[in-house]
Amino acid sequence: MTRSTRQRERTRETDETEDQEEVRACPECDSDNLVKDSDRGELICEDCGLVVEEEKIDPGPEWRAFNHQERQEKSRVGAPTTQTMHDKGLTTTIDWKDKDAYGRSISSKKRSQMHRLRKWQERIRTKDAGERNLQFALSEIDRMASALGVPRSVREVASVIYRRALKEDLIRGRSIEGVATSALYAACRKEGIPRSLEEISEVSRVERKEIGRTYRYISQELGLEMRPVDPKKYVPRFCSELELSEEVQTKANEIIEKTAEEGLLSGKSPTGYAAAAIYAASLLCNEKKTQREVADVAQVTEVTIRNRYQEQIEAMGIHG
Repeated sequence: MTRSTRQRERTRETDETEDQEEVRACPECDSDNLVKDSDRGELICEDCGLVVEEEKIDPGPEWRAFNHQERQEKSRVGAPTTQTMHDKGLTTTIDWKDKDAYGRSISSKKRSQMHRLRKWQERIRTKDAGERNLQFALSEIDRMASALGVPRSVREVASVIYRRALKEDLIRGRSIEGVATSALYAACRKEGIPRSLEEISEVSRVERKEIGRTYRYISQELGLEMRPVDPKKYVPRFCSELELSEEVQTKANEIIEKTAEEGLLSGKSPTGYAAAAIYAASLLCNEKKTQREVADVAQVTEVTIRNRYQEQIEAMGIHG
């Protein structure tokens, strides 16, 4: 490269850098409050309204859709990859509808052919016992997550945890259902949407004791850093099921905060602690619920609520 060529390259790079710096601030009012209008492909100054850049390249699709059905019809690509399927959703799926591309019903001969193709498609999707076990485990996670009403993100995290456990050979000597349930319980805690072991065991096919034991083993082996569950995260759900007002919910959170500061939460079950705070808040806000009603929703015993309730009102300086 000659000297003059090097100089030209340096000059061009300097010009590009200056252009980038100019775009960071509005040339009219020197404001850095620039916003992108994706519909028009423009860069606009929010203070003075100057269009700083126009005709920017839009990486999105050239079509517009206003609902999910339109988006599905116009899209020319498949669904994104997902951890919740054993093959990550990359294999071909033969639709169950016996219709052609125009929506017309196909002949009986073609229907029987498609039925055979579907059957073989299901058979060849899993190449060995390991993949079959993974398929079964992920379908169990999906079933339990649906029953618990947790969002998609929790299912994805649970699937990743199970895959890690499978890779580390932690499944050996344990039931697939037990490890799958433990992975889901860990994912709920990790995503900040806690479900108690009682709730998890209700939708699972394994006992509570086995879930707890497997969960402790997996979290230790995989190094899952689990913080203690905050009882306040149970309050909105329990209050909703008990049909209590926003006032009770706020009061219950206040009781939990104040008593936790004094160290009462240490070593206590978060569900029982939250239930006792809700019971105390309902009494203070004149929306009384019985200990039995609160215990049924929180899936704890009435004795637990009584004990925690007494500790909390003493710490708050309330005399019942």
